[in-house]
Amino acid sequence: MKINLQILLLCVACLLAGITATAQPIFNESSAPAEEAGGTSEYIPRDGFYDKEIMRDRRLLSYDHIRQADVFWEKRIWRVVDVREKMNKTFSWPENPFINILIEGASSGEIQLYSTLDDKFTTPLEPGEIGSMGGSMDTIVTFDPDTYEEQIKVVRNELNWEDIKRYRIKEVWFFDEETSMLQVRILGIAPLKEEYDDNGNFKFEYPMFWMYYPDCRELLSRKEAYNPLNDAQRMSWEDILEMRFFDSYVWKESNVHDRRIQDYKAGVQILFEAEKIEESILNFEHDLWSF
Repeated sequence: MKINLQILLLCVACLLAGITATAQPIFNESSAPAEEAGGTSEYIPRDGFYDKEIMRDRRLLSYDHIRQADVFWEKRIWRVVDVREKMNKTFSWPENPFINILIEGASSGEIQLYSTLDDKFTTPLEPGEIGSMGGSMDTIVTFDPDTYEEQIKVVRNELNWEDIKRYRIKEVWFFDEETSMLQVRILGIAPLKEEYDDNGNFKFEYPMFWMYYPDCRELLSRKEAYNPLNDAQRMSWEDILEMRFFDSYVWKESNVHDRRIQDYKAGVQILFEAEKIEESILNFEHDLWSF
């Protein structure tokens, strides 16, 4: 009887200890103030109920080595991604727009941007050029509050991520004999900015810079992109681009005259020609096999 009473008391003590531990608030470095000698730091609430560490700690999977002898066919394609399309809304996610990732990465020295003099990544941009990129200068008239004299001031407008509506992607499609697969590698990405006159009329569109994608994969693999299917499993921007989780259309293919489709087609024929180029690439792999 005495032994049973001891066991009962031990069980009750364990139960009370478990209830006490469960009732205690759980704090960690990201959700509680860190006490220091002489005072405490400011408390910053955590937007969530657990620490998101997978994206921060993930490791980039490097590309498979491709030998020149194994590539017997390749085709260079330039395509355009319009962020206003439903499938491409991730590029304009307000919490982490794609253009902001590129600008901030270049400003911090994590990635290198290149001039648009050509699309072969031959002219690196200087840090000073990157800081003022995409901005504009406006002249406004103000009045001195004391003398009421008219004053003219020059105001700089910073780049607004909502102004970037399209991106240009340069890629290479090739057939690898070692794996007997048709593959694609992205070479570069260029954001396109629209230019308007003083009356708000559209004038033209121009690429701001070129980003050499293979050198930027490390940065993009650590940057979250919106996943419309599951908030618990954020995708990285490297996932978005490698898995082709975007919609686009062909703007140009490699040709002897270096012409864009719009240089030799007009109207709806531009879309038909773009689809024809897409089909020719897919049919190339299909025609290699006999069924």
